[in-house]
Amino acid sequence: MATDVQHHHPAPTYESARGTAGGHQSVPSNSTATTVNGSFVPFKLEANDTTTPPSAADTDTDDANLPEPRQLLERIPTVLQPSIPWRKRLMHFTFAWYTVTLSTSGVSLVLAITPHRFRGLSTIGLVIFLLDLLFFLVITTSITLRFVLYKSTFRRAFTRPHEALFVPTFFLSIAAILCNVAEYARIFLFDDDISYRFHGTSSSSSDDDDPRASLTSFATFLCVAFWFFSGLTFLASVIQYHLLFTVKAERRLSLTTVTPAWVLPIFPVMLIGTLAGSFSRTQSPSSAIGMICAGFAAQGLGLLVSFFFFSSYLSRLMAFGLPAQRAGMFIAVGPPSFTGAAVISMASDLPRVFAQLDSSRVAIVTGGLANNTETLAAGVKLGAIWLGVFLWGLGFWFFVSAVAGCVAGMQDKRFHLSWWSTVFPNVGFTIASIKIGAGLGSEGVLWMGSGMTVALVLAWAFIGYRCVRAVVKREIVWPGHDEDS
Repeated sequence: MATDVQHHHPAPTYESARGTAGGHQSVPSNSTATTVNGSFVPFKLEANDTTTPPSAADTDTDDANLPEPRQLLERIPTVLQPSIPWRKRLMHFTFAWYTVTLSTSGVSLVLAITPHRFRGLSTIGLVIFLLDLLFFLVITTSITLRFVLYKSTFRRAFTRPHEALFVPTFFLSIAAILCNVAEYARIFLFDDDISYRFHGTSSSSSDDDDPRASLTSFATFLCVAFWFFSGLTFLASVIQYHLLFTVKAERRLSLTTVTPAWVLPIFPVMLIGTLAGSFSRTQSPSSAIGMICAGFAAQGLGLLVSFFFFSSYLSRLMAFGLPAQRAGMFIAVGPPSFTGAAVISMASDLPRVFAQLDSSRVAIVTGGLANNTETLAAGVKLGAIWLGVFLWGLGFWFFVSAVAGCVAGMQDKRFHLSWWSTVFPNVGFTIASIKIGAGLGSEGVLWMGSGMTVALVLAWAFIGYRCVRAVVKREIVWPGHDEDS
């Protein structure tokens, strides 16, 4: 998931092979490697390349046939490079790996809410969710080991923009996991009814046999998780953008390589609205209205910041063309899609909240228009549906543009973790389609949402296979091939 510039001028692999006792390393005859003063160099050096060490001399006799000076040839294929221990490969295990857990959580989430169901579908989704928890544990452990074994990588992960942009995928993964917890608890623990209902207190039943006690404890957990996640992600977005703004000049991102990934630091803030729409149903009216207000504010913040970056992104496309890694273009689908889905989800709980909330509180929230709360809540819900349709159009345009970019051909066909971008942003697009279809009562839109669910599962399985293959074939988690290069 390196920048476009890196793909035009591939960075050499600096992991030199350990030679024999004599200090010499054999070089495959079909490789582009050479030797300099007896040392193995995994790429061919140019005769006039001023980047070579002063004492180095180019011993290759075919320099006359080389391209322009200073243009490095393609790196030696990784399958021909000397193997290195997994301990050293762990140095290149970056935050971008959380795109795996984010995509897996997204697939399990759409399986939980897809409208056309068959027996056992919820169980399949639960199994994928449990698999995602395992992935999250393994990835978190691996990154922790990387920071422990190679302490300098911790600071670099947050100050080198190419990797720092993917630090928010950690928070996005947590948000997706929390959404799955709420959905699968509704399905398997509360018989598809997780909505809060005010029954008052009852002294005739104990906590051991009263299901409301379990729901209350679960609702408390979700409430604490929501407010903690909201504060943490807001602070993290400010800090991370500040680090990107103040990074050293030679490491700063260039406007010629703007991609939708630049919105990732604000993306977790946008998911506060998604969490509010999912969690508010479990809360009392007074708690739910606070969640919805915070979620709406966070959703607006994330969407507007994304729009600011999208203006630069579209300008880059017009002036400099498509990015080398086309899969990353799907990230632009996420902000409008998740916003539309979140706004509809939050608004759908307002009729229940207004009906159960104290009239004085309703008057404050509605600006004194509390004479007919039922009509008012229905109006807000209708407005949210049309806002979702409004944003769905933008998400659909970005989706089709990304598909066209991928069909047109990719300059870099090797696997990168950016391939997972074809899954997790489209999760939001699928959820938005399902919410809009349910709100409008359109069976055609609902079937489209179900079809997109099937496509997401197939894409997730294929990219998962390619990801495993890339690790085995040394295409990723290898010196010079990851976001830390």
